[in-house]
Amino acid sequence: MRQDIQDRCMRLGRHIARTGATVRQAADTFGMSKSNVHKDVHERLKTLHPGLYQEVKQVLDYHQAVRHLRGGAATRRRWRLIREKRFR
Repeated sequence: MRQDIQDRCMRLGRHIARTGATVRQAADTFGMSKSNVHKDVHERLKTLHPGLYQEVKQVLDYHQAVRHLRGGAATRRRWRLIREKRFR
């Protein structure tokens, strides 16, 4: 694996572990696609640095577990805004 890709994987892993960022947030921060973030942290980081991979995996597993709650909250906010606009 090229050195620049290894460095990117390590930076991504440290960022996600330190900040608790989602895959989408990390992709925006690093200016890359969500697919590349997934590949970097799920496949490449596992072989590069297993300890960091486990930390990142915990963060991403948490985000996946609460994903349905975030979707419900976003829908609630959306419909609240629609109702407020209708009754003004």
